[in-house]
Amino acid sequence: MAIALVLVLVVVGSVLFHVLSPWWWTPIASNWSYIDTTLVITFWITGFVFSAVVLFMAYCVYRFRHKEGATAHYEPESRKLESWLTAVTAIGVAAMLAPGLYVWSQFINVPKDATEVEVVAQQWQWSFRLPGKDGKLGTSNVRLVSADNPLGINPDDPNSKDDVVVEAADLHLQIGKPVKMLLRSIDVLHDFYVPEFRAKMDLVPGMVTYFWLTPTRTGTFEVLCAELCGTGHNFMRGTVLVDTEQDYATWLEKQATFAQLSTPAKVGALATPAKDVAKVE
Repeated sequence: MAIALVLVLVVVGSVLFHVLSPWWWTPIASNWSYIDTTLVITFWITGFVFSAVVLFMAYCVYRFRHKEGATAHYEPESRKLESWLTAVTAIGVAAMLAPGLYVWSQFINVPKDATEVEVVAQQWQWSFRLPGKDGKLGTSNVRLVSADNPLGINPDDPNSKDDVVVEAADLHLQIGKPVKMLLRSIDVLHDFYVPEFRAKMDLVPGMVTYFWLTPTRTGTFEVLCAELCGTGHNFMRGTVLVDTEQDYATWLEKQATFAQLSTPAKVGALATPAKDVAKVE
């Protein structure tokens, strides 16, 4: 009786914790409310199954408890029960998979008017690259990474010259504008995650991954690395600011392009005396 009661209390406590505790995620700031809906559906299905299984265990413990003179009934299999379990399990799995597949289809099909923004991860900082006035990002290669070119941008690509480079600083996005995030890692496995955006993806060395989103409210949001990437993993944080169209344009005008950062005065500024820098300029 005590065991059956404990099992019932486990179910009741789990339901109350879910309903009353303030564990819910942060308010959403992108178009991916579909992901929240999918998670809620998964919670309902798995929560129902969990409650049903534990309550059934409690019933069995109480109903078939030991009694003097009682003899157990031997029934090694039941085709009817197995058929019911198979059918119910298949329906439950399909109910969880269908919303996820629908959302995934939307997640990987990027709108044609989306602006490309490159996210570059390295131990332990975030850097970003945005297209310049030509609207195109130049190519890059990890073999080109150096102290003077930390993002490995191809200097011979004409499209690279006007690319906006944001190294180890805040990223700004425009509200209501679809953005395709191109994800690239210079060293080890990382994961770009902004909880309010509900979108995340691994950054895998040697390949470019992506996802897209549309920011739906202005504000400042923290970027986290959601993949263990070394001893400084917990310090690998950044900031994304969602601006109005005017604020975004103002910020963009103040950013340096790859061509500006690649000038001799910029590249050799640390090693060249101030008077020599003045001569170069």
